[in-house]
Amino acid sequence: MSIEKPRPTPRRNSTGLARDIEILETLGRPEAISSGGLGVTRIAELTGRDKTVISRTLATLAEAGMVARDTESLTYRIGPRLYALAARTREASLVVLARPHLRRIARHTGETVHLSVLQGGNVLTLVSEQSDHQIRTAGWEGVTTAAWRTPSGRVLLSDRDDEGLTAWYDEHGSDGPTIGPGPSDSTPPRFIVLEPPPPQSVIVSTIEDLRREIDRIRRDGFALSDQELEMGVVAASAPVTDFSGRIVAALNVSAPKARVPGRLTALGQFVAHAARPLSAQLGASQQRVLHDFGHGRMDPILARRPRRGRSDRSSSPEPGSTG
Repeated sequence: MSIEKPRPTPRRNSTGLARDIEILETLGRPEAISSGGLGVTRIAELTGRDKTVISRTLATLAEAGMVARDTESLTYRIGPRLYALAARTREASLVVLARPHLRRIARHTGETVHLSVLQGGNVLTLVSEQSDHQIRTAGWEGVTTAAWRTPSGRVLLSDRDDEGLTAWYDEHGSDGPTIGPGPSDSTPPRFIVLEPPPPQSVIVSTIEDLRREIDRIRRDGFALSDQELEMGVVAASAPVTDFSGRIVAALNVSAPKARVPGRLTALGQFVAHAARPLSAQLGASQQRVLHDFGHGRMDPILARRPRRGRSDRSSSPEPGSTG
């Protein structure tokens, strides 16, 4: 039985840019990914181009970081710079899709809403939608915090298996410090190092603590923080998933504790419910979301639209946010 060889990619034109794109597309094929890269000869076969031309082009792409060369096998694969560009593009697209959802949630809850992603050992806040209240939690756009110290970080870790979670904690479990917004009236905005939380507010201090918290997040569909980063501030976070079921972001609502007395779990249920439309827009199966991340329900008391221009007569100082 003869095995049909893959046909070369049809030649579109011979311009340098078209050739570069053709090579990058070839390195994105399943064959290249599964084998860890392709050699010059194989790339030339698949593209129908001369080996010398392919070799020169690969050298230029490698110098720019668009491809990476294995010095032992002499094969090429997609490079780190291209992955970085793709990641930034994905995050920018995510922000565009998420903004209407964040505005809707901020209107319903009257509180500040954040969208965050995981970057190594940290949580990066991509975008925030501010509350209408005069007393409100601050926006954290562009700020990173130690992931294990935040509900959003723990949500973002909750689709890892035990081996992956342990490896992550071994590398990042001692990360610090935690950075937060400084005074709200400063121009330009300043950021400060937050003080360590009081012992009674610490949720995770060991890998066993993290495993228990991850199990609870998977069961309930959300993570909570009760004055974990700052006194007087509470927060709830829920996962945003894509078509593959992977968690790609965390949705977070933070509020002064005085405005959520005894209702933090209800806030978590609301956030879990509110994250689903964004996940659906990213192609997530709602049945899979419910199976993997609990059954957070819309709380009718939290789902209200605050009056515009309402003054909050609380005498407490303006706190930051718990991402």
